[in-house]
Amino acid sequence: MGSHSLLSASGSHRWLACTPSALLERQFADETSAYAAEGIAAHALSEYKLRKFLKMRSKRPVSEYDSPEMEENTDAYVAYACELIAEARKRSIDAIVLLEQKLDFSHFVPQGFGTGDMVIVSDSILSICDLKYGKIPVSADCNPQMMLYAIGALAIFDALYDIQTVRMTIAQPRLDSISTCELSVEELMLWAETELRPKAELAIQGEGDYVAGEHCRFCRAKRSCRARSETNLELAKLDFKLPPLLSDEEVTEALSKVEQLISWAGDIKDYALSEAVNHGKQWPGYKIVEGKSNRKYTDEAKAAEVLLATGSYCEKEIFTKDLLGITAMEKLLGKKQFNNLLDGLIVKPPGRPTLVPIDDKRPEYNTATADFKEEN
Repeated sequence: MGSHSLLSASGSHRWLACTPSALLERQFADETSAYAAEGIAAHALSEYKLRKFLKMRSKRPVSEYDSPEMEENTDAYVAYACELIAEARKRSIDAIVLLEQKLDFSHFVPQGFGTGDMVIVSDSILSICDLKYGKIPVSADCNPQMMLYAIGALAIFDALYDIQTVRMTIAQPRLDSISTCELSVEELMLWAETELRPKAELAIQGEGDYVAGEHCRFCRAKRSCRARSETNLELAKLDFKLPPLLSDEEVTEALSKVEQLISWAGDIKDYALSEAVNHGKQWPGYKIVEGKSNRKYTDEAKAAEVLLATGSYCEKEIFTKDLLGITAMEKLLGKKQFNNLLDGLIVKPPGRPTLVPIDDKRPEYNTATADFKEEN
């Protein structure tokens, strides 16, 4: 996966929207998580499988995250990647496939570089493919991370191949999602000159305006960022106690930002608690208390033995034998075996209506149909 530059491709959606954030983030430690470690393991396993397909020497990686689920999901990603490779080889006998390729785009972004999961170079089309192992949907549509990778790849190969189109694909096997965006080389370079370069020059100097938004989600400064705080406090000024008195415009504005407000409020609570517990910070008007916890057996087998020894209780009374939950069962059997054995025995009832932005990819909920079902 490699190290990251200050203006990295993976963080570009953030520093392009909020140019001073890249330097601001340097004040905070880059915290790792189990999710990130799992993603690294999935990338390593996928690279091994692709290298094996390409008849390149490689040693199978071993990870604590190895599981039938990861095996199946990386197989799905590799199968799609192999399809892209086959298509490219039909276009060009001398098509090139690069895995975990370092890509330098510093001619537009100071000190800028990143690592592309897979780059396929052929006449006419340059293909950039990225594996996202998480469960947060990511679109390839004008995705700045992918566009930066494409700029870096063009810098190497544009003079050697007649590349007219850049095809950018994000594969998310755990969501059964493949997102693809195509741009002409001219469109990509116009964006690089008119938007990327000027914003990168501001970002490397820590200049420009702080702008809060969805991009704050993974910012290391999000818990104590003043701009984010001010933005969300403005929203909080709306009188949510009396929603019927709000105008339609005010309700619409609140809906567009309420998820950010909830996320920000949670981050503030996490930050305050962490400072109090780990650094002895005392917040005026607040104290640390022990939260609610649930009782549990220290030794279930011993507890059962004691109860049965009294002769007053039988196993049927003290044990419950529920079938494994669906998620746990799917993990136990593997997705393929789960689908084969339990076909027709699993039902997914319709979810409760949820209000989301209009550009959400899910189909619109049919309230008339829902009313009919409830009446019958």
